[in-house]
Amino acid sequence: MTEEKSYRDMSEHEIRQEVGRLMEKARKAEALGIINEYAVYQRKALMAQSYLVDLSTIIPGEIYKIEGDDAYFHVDYLKGRFAWGYRLGGTKLEEALPVAMLKPLKKSEQIK
Repeated sequence: MTEEKSYRDMSEHEIRQEVGRLMEKARKAEALGIINEYAVYQRKALMAQSYLVDLSTIIPGEIYKIEGDDAYFHVDYLKGRFAWGYRLGGTKLEEALPVAMLKPLKKSEQIK
C-alpha cells in the first residue's frame, strides 16, 4: 500500500503528472456519463494546479478574471492556496477560490 503525498510535498513534475492523471479520470467519467465523479476529478485537478501558481502573482486588492466564468473576482487576502474575496457585480459575499481559477486581466479588460 502506497502512502499518498500531499501536493505541497510533490515536485512540480509530480504535480503535473497528477493533474494529467486526474484529468484523464475526469474525461473517462464524463464519457461514461458519471457527472458527479467528473466534477470531483475536475476540482481535484484544479487544487493540484493551484500548487503550481506562484502566490506572489496573486495580489490582494487586485481584480482577476475567473477561469471558465464571465465573472471577475476581487481578492482581499490569500490563505493557503485559496484567494478570499468577492465576485464583482454580485452580493459581495465573501468566498474562497483556488488560486488556479484566477487569471490576470488583460489591458483591454482593466476595470476601473
